[in-house]
Amino acid sequence: MTIDQAIDGAAVSPEAIQEALLGFLEGRTKSTLSPTQDLFASGLLSSMFAMELVVHLEQSYRIAIVGADLKLDNFRTVQGMTDLVLRLQGGSTAGSDV
Repeated sequence: MTIDQAIDGAAVSPEAIQEALLGFLEGRTKSTLSPTQDLFASGLLSSMFAMELVVHLEQSYRIAIVGADLKLDNFRTVQGMTDLVLRLQGGSTAGSDV
């Protein structure tokens, strides 16, 4: 699924979100990533890029990331970001094995 499809309001599966995020991040970092890789510990994500990522997620998935949702742990891994998007869209992430 492309970001345009996500913006068009199509139902977005956890797999599609994860795939789109991996594509976005791999394109920006020029690295191959896994969904559970700690992006901060690996040095691939800076605090400045994290803020850009917040804007990207908000625009791509029509969500608002505010307050307690802005904690670092929500952006540490692609899996964490996928779970955040699903939760903010009203979906379930319990036991998510994307």
